[in-house]
Formats: sequence, C-alpha cells, structure tokens
Amino acid sequence: MKDPVTTVTGISYDRESIERWLKTAKDITCPVTKQPLPRNCELTSNHTLCRLIQSWCTQNATNGVERIPTTKSPLDRNHLLKLVRGLQVVDDDRLCISSLKKMEALAMENEMNRKCMEDIAVVEAMVLLIIRCYRDGNTIGLEEALRILSLVWTPSTQTKVLINENHDFINSLTWVLRCGSDNQSAYLKNTAILVLKRVFEIASTRLLECMNLEFFKDIVQLLRKNKNISQQATKSALQVLIESIPYGRNRMKMVEANAVFELIELELAGKPQKNITELIFNLLAELCSCADGRYKFLSHSGAVAMVCKRILRVSPATDDRGVHILSSISRFAATNEVVLEMLRVGAVTKLCMVAQADCENYLKEKAKGILRLHSIVWNNSPCIEIYLLTRDSTVDNGNNNFLSSMSKANYSPFGVDFADGKPTGRFSNGRIEADFSG
Repeated sequence: MKDPVTTVTGISYDRESIERWLKTAKDITCPVTKQPLPRNCELTSNHTLCRLIQSWCTQNATNGVERIPTTKSPLDRNHLLKLVRGLQVVDDDRLCISSLKKMEALAMENEMNRKCMEDIAVVEAMVLLIIRCYRDGNTIGLEEALRILSLVWTPSTQTKVLINENHDFINSLTWVLRCGSDNQSAYLKNTAILVLKRVFEIASTRLLECMNLEFFKDIVQLLRKNKNISQQATKSALQVLIESIPYGRNRMKMVEANAVFELIELELAGKPQKNITELIFNLLAELCSCADGRYKFLSHSGAVAMVCKRILRVSPATDDRGVHILSSISRFAATNEVVLEMLRVGAVTKLCMVAQADCENYLKEKAKGILRLHSIVWNNSPCIEIYLLTRDSTVDNGNNNFLSSMSKANYSPFGVDFADGKPTGRFSNGRIEADFSG
C-alpha cells in the first residue's frame, strides 16, 4: 500500500487499486463491509496510516524496503481551471505551452488527477485546441494536446455530444496524419490515429456517413507507410476502417482509395500480429462483397495465395473470413483463369483441408460448397478427392457415416476394408488418404 485512502465505508485501501476497481468493477460493493460504494465516491487520504507505513519502511530499510512517498494533496481545481483558461489566450504561445506541459504532468501523475481533469472539461479544451491548430495551420502545442487527450479521454455522454457537434475534429486528426515524415511527425501520427479510433467508437451514424474520399485516402496512406508507425497505431487504423464500413458509401470509397491492394500488401509485408491479420481479413471480406472490391482483389497477383496460406494457420476468425473471401470470389468472379489460379496456388487443397479440419460445421459446409461449385474443372486434379465433390458424402471421422452409402461401398473408388472385406465408407480416419482398397 503506497497511498492509503479511506472510502465512505470507513475502510482504507491503496488509492491506485481502489480507483481502478471502482472504474472497472460491475458490482461496486465494499469487499469488507459489503456496503454499496458510489462509483464517484470521495477518497480521503489516510495520513496516519501513511506515516505508519513510512515508519515501518524506515525500520526495514536494511532489508531493501524502500520508503513510500508522502501522500500528495488532491489536485486544486482552481489551479486546473487557471491552466485551462491559459489555453484560450490566442496570441501567447509561451503561456499555452506552459499550461499544456503542466496539465500533461498532472495527467501522467495518477488516476485521481485524470478523473479531476475529466470533471473540469479538459477533454473539451483539448478538442477545441486541436481544431484551432488545424484551422491556423499551427502545430505549436499540438503534440501535448494529443497526449493529454489520449490520457484523459472518456466515452461519456458529454464527449459524444462534443464530437458529434464538431465535425472539424476528424478533419483536424486526418490533417495530423498528413504532417511531415520526421520522428516528431511519426509520434503525432501514432497518437492521432489512437484518438481517431476512440472518436469513431462513439461517433454518430450521421457523422460516419459524412466521411469523404480524402479521409480514406489518408488512412490508407498511413497503412502504406506502416513502418513509421507502431503496431498499435496500425491496429487502430484498421479498426477505424471497420467502424466506418457499414455506413453510406464508405465501402466504395475505401475501394476507390485503393484499400484492398494496400491491405494485401500490409499482410504480405512481414509477420504481423494475429489480431492485425484478423482485422485485415475482416476488411477484405467486407470489401470483396462488392464487384469493384473483388476486381481490386483479383488484380493483385498474390491475393488468392495469401488468403489460402493464412487459412488454418492463424485463428478461427481468420479461417471464417478467409473462406468467406474465397466463397465471394468463386461465386461472383470465377472466370476460368481465377478457377485455375485457385487450383495452382493451393486454394483448392486448403479448402479440402478445411472440410476435414477440426473447425465449425458451417465452415466445413461452406468449403465443400465452393469445391462442388467448380467440380467440373477440379475433379481431375490430384489435390482434390472425389468425396468432396458429391453432395451425399461427408467425412466419416469414426461416426459410421458409411451406413448412408452402403450400396456404393463395395465398388470403386469406395472399396472395402483390408482385413475382413466389409464396407468402410469414405475416408473414415478423417484424412485425405483412404483406408480402403479400390
């Protein structure tokens, strides 16, 4: 216990622990007294207990125990209001920077300060300052404002109203994404895209429908130059696209902004995290639901190969979206060249594996449906087995599915058991290799 505080129930806790618990717990009842604790209850510093702990630390210093710091006084709201008013002095950059640096130090200090800053409407002050920087083309104080905003941001009702009434705030953040290419600009972009992701989580439908083509070009450009941003920033950019895709003509705008090509390139560029691959596949599946998206997808020479390579190697979510992409392509864009490419790059083999893998039944059925769709082209290929091209067959997996096909079981290519000549059905071990003689 480094900073003991007493709640309204009379029980003392460590400040950081109880503040985090009050913020995240569903049932906010005092663990000791079982009395209800208001989520915004006042926490009083327990100076007596703090001095007792400090005394014990001093006595045990020879054992490596470090003395806890003296409890700091709560943040002075009047002092904070004075700092906020300092941001409103338009012609005094020095005062603005000084106020921002002091506010940033306070926000980084502890959760209590951040909570107080939320109550003083620091979020609104930062949003308005960032908009002012955008309109004036001035980056002075921009870095500090973004950092403070990321620290004190809360998806409250007041924040939602603020964002939805200030459409220029999104324009301000995308303006930051277009800033230079030095290290400072890279940091600004990382912070701006993290804030933009939070904005999109609470933005109204009307606001999301107003996104223009230039907005999506800016996000795609950020993904293209992803070596200059963090993995978290890349993830946030993908989440921004996912949040906006259901609204208006955003899907078509993303396709026009060349999002499909850049998403494929991003996945091929290195070895991204699993959750980034899942986000990329989610987006590709959505974009391939329209004709222009499928055209862009097939225009990339490595697209089909990349999708089939990731299936069964990353996660069930990736498998689901990957098979969905192949289904969209095979149903609505399956020229002879595309069908042969699927065979050549291993997509057909991978679909065979999905049909027999330990995954959801609906996914197996979808894979079999794709295989049957082009069975005329694929049935002579050595990488696809005949049982996958007939509607009345399923992988046995030891479930005696052969009983429904008894009349066929004694004839080629279904065969009989090696040992006693009895019908075995089709591929009863669940693998591609048959366990019967022809």
